[in-house]
Amino acid sequence: QVQLVESGGGLVQAGGSLRLSCAASGRTFSSYAMGWFRQAPGTEREFVAAVSRGGGNTRYVDSVKGRFTISRDNAKNTVYLQMNSLKPEDTSVYYCAAGTSGVTPARPSDYDYWGQGTQVTVSS
Repeated sequence: QVQLVESGGGLVQAGGSLRLSCAASGRTFSSYAMGWFRQAPGTEREFVAAVSRGGGNTRYVDSVKGRFTISRDNAKNTVYLQMNSLKPEDTSVYYCAAGTSGVTPARPSDYDYWGQGTQVTVSS
């Protein structure tokens, strides 16, 4: 069992930056690939980024490439999402997730555990 708690969301102006953190419970954090997803009202949950168990492989949705960076610290049981050059269309609830399927999985069904989400709002 893994419990995930996100933090770091908030309100920021377009062009600004935020860093999301996701702290995981348990001693098996390094056994899981970690991902970030987002979901705006009335839309499906969208893949944002994923990082492999050791941190050496990453994957991003095209819309955030060059702006967002996913990383993890297995000693701290934490995964991060550094978000730069934020746009109003990045406004959403952001969720972190832990999964055992694949190296950098991109489908919600590949993930076994989810956090409660943190709101990110980007004003124009």
